[in-house]
Formats: sequence, C-alpha cells, structure tokens
Amino acid sequence: MVTDVISDLLLRMRNGCMTRKKTVDVPASRLKVSIIRIMKDEGYIKNYRILKDNKQGILRVYLKYSKDGKSGVIQSLQRISTPGRRVYSPVNRLPRPAGGLGIAIVSTPRGLLTDRECRKEHIGGEVLLEVR
Repeated sequence: MVTDVISDLLLRMRNGCMTRKKTVDVPASRLKVSIIRIMKDEGYIKNYRILKDNKQGILRVYLKYSKDGKSGVIQSLQRISTPGRRVYSPVNRLPRPAGGLGIAIVSTPRGLLTDRECRKEHIGGEVLLEVR
C-alpha cells in the first residue's frame, strides 16, 4: 500500500524517463489526473489517457523526449509538500523554480494551479511539487 500517491507518481515518471520508456502506468485518481493535465498543458509530457479496469482505473502517461531522443523534457521532479511536512505559501512567497524555467504546482481553494496562475489570480496554497 502506498501512503504518498504523489511521490509514487513522480517516482514512476522519473524512473520511466531514466529508462527511456514511452509510457508509464500508474493507478488513477483525480489528484494525479489534475497534476498530469497541468504537466501536459505546460508541455512536459506528450499526452495521458485513463484506462478502465475493474478497480480504480489506470492512468497512462506518454513521456516526452528531446528531438535527438537522448534526454527527457522533464529534467527534475521534486516533491515539496509531504504528508509529514506540509508546505503552505502565500502568493508573495511562492517558489520560482530554476529562475522561471520550471513550474510549481500549487493546491489552492480553486483547484490545482501553476505558480504563474497563482500569482496572476493572487492566491496562495500548498506547494505540492516542482517540475523542471
């Protein structure tokens, strides 16, 4: 049984990128689908698909690589807020990953948003992870 589903998702994606896999399968949940949707909108993955099974479903993530195929588009996936240490941030203290070359995904009262969208809407929340 996995206690931290976000860390499990990030670990599977990181391992898939390191082994040059085209797809990664993870058990589906609404939170994971929201995270993956943001990563697709920002251009870090090609696509995703939710496959039906007799349980909770499977989230299939299609990883994206550079033109030469040697390196993944995702350079770093880092979990910020964990079940043992929650990290909340007001809008004026939201992280700016890698000098603006990455995104932070923030859980807000309006749903999951990127750090840029949070600054635009002037709203803070729990900083879940950073993607570079």
